[in-house]
Amino acid sequence: MVSSVLRGARRIVVKVGSSLVTNEGRGLDEAAIGEWSRQLAALVRGDGGAPREVVMVSSGAIAEGMKRLGWAARPQEIHELQAAAAVGQMGLAQMYETKLREQGMGSAQVLLTHADLADRERYLNARSTLLTLLRLGVVPVINENDTVVTDEIKFGDNDTLGALVANLVEADALIILTDQKGLYTADPRRDTSAQFVHEAQAGDPALESMAGGAGSSIGKGGMITKILAAKRAAGSGASTVIAWGREPGVLLRLAQGEALGTLLVAPTQKTQARKQWMADHLQLRGSVMVDAGAVVKLRDEGKSLLSIGMTSVEGEFSRGDVIAVRDDSGREIARGLANYASAEARLLCRKPSSEFEQLLGYVAEPEMVHRDNLVLASL
Repeated sequence: MVSSVLRGARRIVVKVGSSLVTNEGRGLDEAAIGEWSRQLAALVRGDGGAPREVVMVSSGAIAEGMKRLGWAARPQEIHELQAAAAVGQMGLAQMYETKLREQGMGSAQVLLTHADLADRERYLNARSTLLTLLRLGVVPVINENDTVVTDEIKFGDNDTLGALVANLVEADALIILTDQKGLYTADPRRDTSAQFVHEAQAGDPALESMAGGAGSSIGKGGMITKILAAKRAAGSGASTVIAWGREPGVLLRLAQGEALGTLLVAPTQKTQARKQWMADHLQLRGSVMVDAGAVVKLRDEGKSLLSIGMTSVEGEFSRGDVIAVRDDSGREIARGLANYASAEARLLCRKPSSEFEQLLGYVAEPEMVHRDNLVLASL
């Protein structure tokens, strides 16, 4: 199963934990980050196979800040954690930028908070930025914005952040690199009878009982956060692999289909999960009416919905809402995610995308609903 899941993955989110990035808190591990960067670059270039799009979610800012500040134990006060994050983020970003540049790769630092993904507009803006970076062949390096977050808006751990990013960019797979080989039926450090779990279904309740408690004094997560992250990632159809981060060539070997670590398979494929979510929307905020030509483009040719084919707009909706697409008789032919709010959509009816900037002052996307975000109705 690993072979088919990872070998076919074209968009991958890789998450590495603090203990790996900082060599158990001794400072940023230059050699390890350099090796992961080499593998990331090879995946993006498509060395020996098809090019991949890769996002790196990296812990380590607070741990690196603790090292630079001379703190042996992780502080409890939020302002001290934020100070450590501010200090450590400088070194973390610089290290990834240097190591990826050595491989001929561009990099970008993206700091997120839970509020960024809870707010519709900020979520869509973050998504658009990340997808643009991937399209440009740049490797985004993401971390939680620990400098400004409070307990109320924290993700809690970067395993959760990795899963949310996988959902955000609609990744095919999430690879969580950790300091363990994968998941065991019990903690192998305490139970000699523990058996290694090679493969299971993400979201299986039995997995949570197998996972241990909190992680090390350096990081905040543990195996339980990885199990829950895999469950969350599976919601958008992404399967998860939990593997040892220091396994030689781990990312390249996984991408080639080698069975390393524990594979937690998403029960629903990515496209099916997304389209089922849209199809199941009971409350639609509004709809757009389209002409006969647009109906043919959507139903028979699998095209995106362009504003030139829109005749009118009904209801009030925001960018990112699920809306209905109806023909001139009012029959729903499709539904999907609106790239523009209803007020903007009314201005765009019968207009080509070349006029968007003149009409709106900006261009979010060239289409009203992208074909990847559109599901046809059963007629």
